[in-house]
Amino acid sequence: MNETPPKDISAAPQTQATQSATATQPTPAVPKPRKAVKAARFQRRHFGLLVSFGAIVVMPVLVVAVYMWAIADDQYSSQAGFTIRKEEGSGASELLGGLASLGVSSGGSDGDILYEFILSQALIQDIDDNVGLREHYGARWSSDPVFGLKPDAKIEDLERYWSRVVRLSYDRSSGLVDLRVLAFTPEKAQEIATEMIRLSQNMINALNDQAREDAMRYARSDLAEAVERLKAVREDLTRFRSYNQIVNPDADIQGRMGVMNNLQQQLAQSLINLDLLTGSTNDSDPRLRQAERLIEVIQERIAAERQKLSSGGAAAGGTGEDYPRLIAEYEALIVDREFTERNYSAALSALDLARANASRQSRYLATYIAPTLAQTSEYPRRGAITGLVGVFLLLSWSVMALVYYSIRDRS
Repeated sequence: MNETPPKDISAAPQTQATQSATATQPTPAVPKPRKAVKAARFQRRHFGLLVSFGAIVVMPVLVVAVYMWAIADDQYSSQAGFTIRKEEGSGASELLGGLASLGVSSGGSDGDILYEFILSQALIQDIDDNVGLREHYGARWSSDPVFGLKPDAKIEDLERYWSRVVRLSYDRSSGLVDLRVLAFTPEKAQEIATEMIRLSQNMINALNDQAREDAMRYARSDLAEAVERLKAVREDLTRFRSYNQIVNPDADIQGRMGVMNNLQQQLAQSLINLDLLTGSTNDSDPRLRQAERLIEVIQERIAAERQKLSSGGAAAGGTGEDYPRLIAEYEALIVDREFTERNYSAALSALDLARANASRQSRYLATYIAPTLAQTSEYPRRGAITGLVGVFLLLSWSVMALVYYSIRDRS
């Protein structure tokens, strides 16, 4: 007997659920075909950018390069080095305790003065008169107008041109000055550098002469003033002695004190004698009256001497002033005389020292590198100048291009 297998009842609902879930899921989108990217083409703006690059960067660099290597004349350099040295060593100024340094001041360093002198118009004019700067640099004006000098240049033009051909370096800590002079011939560069050193030495010598003259003038003036003050004090002292009729009040008072001491001794001896007579004689003895009279006279004399020490009167010179005041006035005059004598000695020593310093040179120009004679041309720096011009023009062109496109994108 054939049996029919039972149907799976649970399979039907599962199939329906699966179909419903499949029906609710979204259908995936079919990707659209991409458009073909067009090849980059040379636009009009690119052509303008390229033209501006060529006009602003390439062409000027080529012009500078052609001028540097084909037109610019060779320049030669002469190098020199020098410094200002001061005389060192122990001298009379140390023995006098630095007396010579009194009144001497320096407003600035000698190196600073020399640095400003080398760049001054006066030095440029002197070198032009002695060497001929206008003739040398102006002769290349027609062939090299960039590095040459106008033939009819004024002194102001020559001063501005001077900073281009003279390279000056000054180290304040060491006082060393390095000099480099450019010229179209090596001989002329060396000649200019040598003339600059010679004129600088003359300037240092002029400073020495001026310092000597000032030191001598000040020393003579101080000595003359000290002499006048010493004369005045001595005249006052002489006038005091003649008016008071006292040569030395100290010696006079010592004499008076000697008289007082002598009287004091006589008074003591008289008192002793009186005591001896009183014990050995009666009251009617005439020697007692003589002894008492002697004591009275001595006491009166002591009182008179004391009066003279405290009051002038006729015995003290007839001035009517007290004796201590005369002593005080005399001591003041003595102090003034001692002070003026010391001042006179110091002024005389300062004059001798100034005269000794004037006989030798206190500062001089020491050249540690003599002006050199070049054998090859090092200037102008053709590669460096061309490279700097190219970099500057490239940066300028880049900035202008960025600014242009930024403004165009915002508009």
